[in-house]
Amino acid sequence: MVGKLAVVAAGMFAFGYALIPLYQAICEATGINILALSERQVPGAAGTAPANTQVDTSRTITVEFDANARGPWSFHPAQRSLQVHPGELATVMYEFQNVQDRRMAAQAIPSYAPRQAAAHFNKIECFCFNQYTLEPGEKKQWPVVFVIDPKLSKDVTTITLSYTFFEIGGRTPPAPETSAALAAQGSGT
Repeated sequence: MVGKLAVVAAGMFAFGYALIPLYQAICEATGINILALSERQVPGAAGTAPANTQVDTSRTITVEFDANARGPWSFHPAQRSLQVHPGELATVMYEFQNVQDRRMAAQAIPSYAPRQAAAHFNKIECFCFNQYTLEPGEKKQWPVVFVIDPKLSKDVTTITLSYTFFEIGGRTPPAPETSAALAAQGSGT
């Protein structure tokens, strides 16, 4: 009985081991898994990556990066500006450091100038999508991966992406009062 079970176990192992090359051969023959093949293996590939036809190389847009921190911490972009073509994938890194002596949770809110650029500035990956908790003194770098839609008006040549980083559920300083509000309080109205 033990011998029969050992043969069955060995047969199962051999079958499972043989499935990998068998699966690869079937996929290559039928073209089912063509996305997993490298470009040199794809039938009819020229050996170079096809050009992205959605990139408008006739225009260049300057994207300026700005960072504002609502609280005592260090927050800034790794570079102040970047030249991109509409439709081109671009990445910029933002650096953040919790300089406080306590743990904190924070999140960033983006804004755009000019306002019409917001609908055409497509972020694929952004630290602004999530909240983060950082320990005292902890330093992080986060990417912003974006594409500017080629449908953006041709008169827009510069876009400013600004982030305001603020603490969540913590000791956030109150917003400064405007001079009009102070004048109204002083006059008793």
